[in-house]
Amino acid sequence: MIHPTAVIDAGAVLDSSVEVGPFAVIGASVEIDAGTQIGPHVVLKGPMRIGRDNRIFQFASVGEDPQDKKYGGEPTRLEIGDRNQIREFVTLHRGTAQDKGVTRIGDDNLFMAYTHVAHDCVIGDHVIMANAASLGGHVEIHDWAILGGFTIVHQFCRIGAHAFCAMGSVLSKDVPPYVMVGGHPAEPHGINAEGLRRRGFPADSIQAIKRAYRALYMANLRRDQAVERILGMTEGAPELKALLDFISASARSIIR
Repeated sequence: MIHPTAVIDAGAVLDSSVEVGPFAVIGASVEIDAGTQIGPHVVLKGPMRIGRDNRIFQFASVGEDPQDKKYGGEPTRLEIGDRNQIREFVTLHRGTAQDKGVTRIGDDNLFMAYTHVAHDCVIGDHVIMANAASLGGHVEIHDWAILGGFTIVHQFCRIGAHAFCAMGSVLSKDVPPYVMVGGHPAEPHGINAEGLRRRGFPADSIQAIKRAYRALYMANLRRDQAVERILGMTEGAPELKALLDFISASARSIIR
């Protein structure tokens, strides 16, 4: 299961079912759980834990030092969940001591070729980052969000659940749940209705989200006024609570 040309530090801990391809390099303090496949020429640098049934393709660099001038060699971490696909030339970096010291990636995510996840990011589950999408440090991506190719996200931004960012989007503010954005700078372009249908949202829920979107973006209301109007729509529409909670927690303000 381990190619004879692979270089594995004695301090690494690999489940017996892990596959390691030719010329891969696995450093100390790397833990890899069952069923994970490490492709040729992959470089893994700890401290890091990788869960079950992940596949890391050739030439990916996972767990490298953060690209932060304040980083002074502290033993920060990268934590990766289960069943992620990490494609060619992807770069995933560990956290910094200035934040929580860890970059976290959930389950069932797809990182297409050349995508970059910087230090201290938090990625949920079922996220798709298309080719060359890049995250600055401290970014949060919530479950089921999709970032089109060459999307750029400024540090400390948040992208809500089920949001959709079109190819080439440049984000410097938070993207609320369910919203589609695009452009440079990114602007709102409706809700991700097709994505919601694919994930089983009933028609009534999608209509409620559309009404909330109109209040937030099309009614010429201040943000506090829009929030007040959406609060009046929440009865029988629990999915709007996620939208309101996201807006209230926004430190960088939301795209409007």
